[in-house]
Amino acid sequence: MSSGEHASPPLGLGRRNGGASDSPTDWQTGLVPSVQRCPCLSGETYDGCCGPFHHGISQPPTADRLMRARYSAFALGNSTYLLASWHPDVRPASLELDPELRWYRLDLIGRTAGGLLDPTGTVDFRAYWRAADGTTGVQSENSRFARVDHLWAYLGEA
Repeated sequence: MSSGEHASPPLGLGRRNGGASDSPTDWQTGLVPSVQRCPCLSGETYDGCCGPFHHGISQPPTADRLMRARYSAFALGNSTYLLASWHPDVRPASLELDPELRWYRLDLIGRTAGGLLDPTGTVDFRAYWRAADGTTGVQSENSRFARVDHLWAYLGEA
């Protein structure tokens, strides 16, 4: 879990908030070159991995692909994608991302169901962050996902 004075965001890699808006981020300003390695560390380029999901070109086919896309969105400051990929039954009204945290590593531990034909699934992961003051932390979670109109959506911690 987190250390120092930085609170680890609740499950879904974001902090719920009543009215904050996005500040300019890499994903909004186009500073993520299409040939740059994807933040989810899949080994693919951003355009070959999470970029098409973030830009609405395609949808994640499995729960673990949605987890990777959500992590990348968080690492890039893309709260719009995070909110859109939250299950409507539990989606917060807005999301404030902590600009002091830099997410630098995602480890997918395992997936239960959440495949191409499954209606639900869980993904166990660890996401590592570093704050501007040098403090580090890890967010560990077993996340629940369900399909809404055939698309995967984040439900919360299992």
